[in-house]
Amino acid sequence: MKYVIVLGDGMADYPIEKLGNKTPLQVANKPNIDALAKISEVGLCKTVPDSLKPGSDVANLSVLGYNPLSCYTGRSPLEAASIGIDMKRDDISLRANLVTLSGSGEYEDLYMKDYSAGEISTEEARVLINFLKDKLKTENTDLYSGVSYRHCFIMHGGKTGTELTPPHDISDKPIKGHLPSGINGDFLLSVMKKSFELLKNHPVNIKRIKEGKNPANSLWFWGEGTKPAIENFEKKFSHKGVMVSAVDLLKGIGKLSGMSVPDIKGATGNYTTDFTAKADAVLDAFDNGCDFAYIHMEAPDECGHQGDLEHKIYSIEQIDFKVVKYLKEKLESKGEDFAMLILPDHPTPIAVKTHVKDPVPYLLYNSKCVKKGTSCYDEFSAKSTGIFVGEGYKLIEKLFSCK
Repeated sequence: MKYVIVLGDGMADYPIEKLGNKTPLQVANKPNIDALAKISEVGLCKTVPDSLKPGSDVANLSVLGYNPLSCYTGRSPLEAASIGIDMKRDDISLRANLVTLSGSGEYEDLYMKDYSAGEISTEEARVLINFLKDKLKTENTDLYSGVSYRHCFIMHGGKTGTELTPPHDISDKPIKGHLPSGINGDFLLSVMKKSFELLKNHPVNIKRIKEGKNPANSLWFWGEGTKPAIENFEKKFSHKGVMVSAVDLLKGIGKLSGMSVPDIKGATGNYTTDFTAKADAVLDAFDNGCDFAYIHMEAPDECGHQGDLEHKIYSIEQIDFKVVKYLKEKLESKGEDFAMLILPDHPTPIAVKTHVKDPVPYLLYNSKCVKKGTSCYDEFSAKSTGIFVGEGYKLIEKLFSCK
């Protein structure tokens, strides 16, 4: 038996007036997922505990079967693992976004124009981060280059307790009132201000502005945390897994949990990703001894943050055709029995451009056991079944109970 989790990051949403008060999941052309909904268990799952924020870190840990209340130490340490940073016990890790700040006046008077600096390329970002490394270096800090706008800042011998705001939570809003505060607040704000002065006239940004792109003109810190302790996935569940993703967060979770984590050519964190290449990576892993795969698509989430309705719908349709249909047909052609769990980690509604805690719709298909499901897969059909998993980390038990 093979087990697959198809995770469409942030693809759940709220009704949108432009769509006739329907959600992207309701209007997207997804015949393959809807066909599975008719013969699968469909319900709602609460992936984010009430006491935690609805980040992709917390929610994906839940979906993977880890109770975030007992293992979560912050987002950035998970990404640090993907980059290859060997954190010490007294290290503090922070996500360092390259963002676009705009406006006039003092730094505090600016607003968050773009939390991803136009989804700056990894190559351009690496030039900027390497430039900042030397300029911002201190005895107790290090800056590491990641993927696209996502980077990592390490404070050695530090303490947690800084109030930090994810930049995607304040898109198009003034940054005043959302700047670092608390134990390391003054220091981190000083680094952000210095990065702004260093980056605003950098040749990479001058070129981006000439090309009509958003400049990456400041670092923005968030996601503070300490070295995590995540139990080995195979030891915990007796299944050998592969993590298929383009983003450091999920790759870090995969590495920390002992999964194989392939690098996939053409895989990005947005709607331009090579969906088929990701599906092929799942099949390759199955051919090489894995019996569990977590295939993560960031695209719907990024579109939600950007308020990009058209491409959010497009991303859902690509997941339906190039991942769900493709994997189902390939596994059937090999004569494999399999179970497939399809869901988002959390909603990222177009209206608010950030994550919310609402329960997410899930679909659990077992190729060996046809069930009476719903006419289609979306937020409201899932709610109509009355099936509800209140502790998200227990959902994977339903998947592995398929035999």
